Amino acid sequence: MKSPLSKIVLATLMLAAGAAQAQDSKTLRLLTWGGYAPKDVVEQFTKETGFKVEVTNSNNEEMISKLRATAGAGFDLAQPSQDRIAGPQTEFKIYKPLDLSKIKADLFIPSMLDATKKNTTVGGKVYGLPHIWGTDGLVVNTKTSKATDYADLCAAENAGKVSMRLKRPTLIAMAFASGKDPFALYGDAKAYSALMDDMGKKLTECKKNVKFYWDGKDQLLAGIRSGELTTAMMWDTGGWELNKANPDVKFIAPKSGALGWVDTFAIPAKGRNDAAAYAWINFNMRPEIAAKVASSAGNFTASQGADQMMDPVLKKQFADSFPEAALKNIKWYPAVPAGIEDIEGRVLDRVKAAQ
Repeated sequence: MKSPLSKIVLATLMLAAGAAQAQDSKTLRLLTWGGYAPKDVVEQFTKETGFKVEVTNSNNEEMISKLRATAGAGFDLAQPSQDRIAGPQTEFKIYKPLDLSKIKADLFIPSMLDATKKNTTVGGKVYGLPHIWGTDGLVVNTKTSKATDYADLCAAENAGKVSMRLKRPTLIAMAFASGKDPFALYGDAKAYSALMDDMGKKLTECKKNVKFYWDGKDQLLAGIRSGELTTAMMWDTGGWELNKANPDVKFIAPKSGALGWVDTFAIPAKGRNDAAAYAWINFNMRPEIAAKVASSAGNFTASQGADQMMDPVLKKQFADSFPEAALKNIKWYPAVPAGIEDIEGRVLDRVKAAQ
């Protein structure tokens, strides 16, 4: 028979567990990118739904690491890029299938919804929905550079005046500029390895053109503002930010195609508040809310009709960078199969070490 004291302790623990569960039901624990949960949007969501939002800013690598370490616990909604869902899900089982009956599909741009569902399907089940999207391309000072494609980063006329990252997007970009389709070789490790070796040789030869390889944006933006750099491979919003101060600096979609990414909504395997997660997804895809988030993030959204409510300056910059042909030529990142990034990493290490 339990003592009176043990009964009190047990009752206290049960009350604490019940209180924690009740708190969980009122809170959305969101793992997302900086700028994707602006304060006014969070406040409006809480006012309308009663759910509080705990925001943790992160990136793809950290999201996978956090969810892998907890087997998908600790958060109710995450926002990985669409190419970072199928692989980690297959290997680590960190997400749960989406219940599409709880999604207001008419709020999404149909083509983007279909593409993301396809790219995040594992075992016949969908694990991701599109939210914010953007591209990598070229930022060019049009007074001092005539670059129109990634290969121009290595042109003699730009020697010592360019910047890029020693990361996988640069390898992929150089492959497209060489007339190859690296994504088509994802299923053939031997062929992909051979292509990456060739691109590594190109980047090694190109080192003489590189003023510096960038990791953080501040050094890169400062280099372009000062005129130290004339051409760089970088993201669209950085180019548009520079364009506001100097109209000669433009973000352009390269002839071989800008590289496109989509950040998604995905529900962690051990999330405790699916109701709040689905409410946040549907709330965020409403055009007037999506326009606010897109302005905060500086990119565009998969919300149907949100483009009509966007900041007019951003709308014009987007239109200038992406005429219809360039928009259709975006190379969207597909899911990354296991082993692909190991191949790329070895090539990038050789480029880095080369004299």
